[in-house]
Amino acid sequence: MARGDQLGRQWKIIQTMLASRKGVAVSDLAEDMGCHPRTVYRDLEALQAAGFPFSNEQIGKTSRWSFIASAKRQIPIPLDLAELMALYFSRDMMKMLKDTIFYDSLETLFQKIKATLPSEYITYLNQIEKSLVVNPKPYKPYGEYRDTIERVNEAVLQKRCILIDYFSMHRKEKVFRTVDPYKIWYFDGSFYMIGYCRLREGIRIFALDRIRSLKTTGETFEIPDSFDMDTFMKSSFGVFHGEPVLVKVRFSPEIEGYITEKIWHDSQIIEHEKDGSVLFTAEVAGTDEIKRWILNWGSKAEVLEPESLRSEIRAEAAAMMQVYGQEPTK
Repeated sequence: MARGDQLGRQWKIIQTMLASRKGVAVSDLAEDMGCHPRTVYRDLEALQAAGFPFSNEQIGKTSRWSFIASAKRQIPIPLDLAELMALYFSRDMMKMLKDTIFYDSLETLFQKIKATLPSEYITYLNQIEKSLVVNPKPYKPYGEYRDTIERVNEAVLQKRCILIDYFSMHRKEKVFRTVDPYKIWYFDGSFYMIGYCRLREGIRIFALDRIRSLKTTGETFEIPDSFDMDTFMKSSFGVFHGEPVLVKVRFSPEIEGYITEKIWHDSQIIEHEKDGSVLFTAEVAGTDEIKRWILNWGSKAEVLEPESLRSEIRAEAAAMMQVYGQEPTK
């Protein structure tokens, strides 16, 4: 028997009994998990040996198992034991926020949860943790930008205008901007600030690690009622904005499963072809980001529309042929 299967069953037993008011029968647990009742009895014995306070009561011809009432009582915050355990268990998923004010606050929360949960619960969670590896990449080491993140976050909360020297990756130069910061947004391993740029007279997105200097002014602002984050980001394929463009791409049968198993964009339409290939259609804001995504799939992806994007991909392929058609540069 795989260790992960055993831990998975035991975690489900804990969850089921915490949620049950009258206890649960071993036969019901076995049916729910698709295993033999003897297997459930072994799991219950293992959990009891680990210190979990279970009891069983004979009701009619059925023995029902449950947590001892004192162990199941509501924690004096609006979360029950199952929710606290799940929250504590998720802490490794937050490691990409390390060295930021957000991670510090989460770490404090996790320590409070750890102090609240009975020791046997923590021991069991640590066992489960060994069967799950969380390694979110890519992400940036944000320790050196900690001060910038804190000051932008404070400006967002206080609704204060900021002056920034911002390095434009596109122009390869610093530009001075006056910005009303609306939101801090974490996406694909990077922190961004979304706000109204007074120079461009529109809402723009700024990568926080490209802010070279920052000054908070005494001037305040109000976020317009018309601004909605979901609506603002709806058409974007990633971070950047642009004019709406209808993009159609054919993906070969070899990668059909990879394309159809995810939602890449809210507007996507996927059509299956007789030869096993799929047609992917979406209306996106600009083509820069979706172009990089298409190039990731190499020759397994073919742009059908628009012709301008097809030409860009063709030019990129020709440039790659030039690079790889000669000896490596020493």
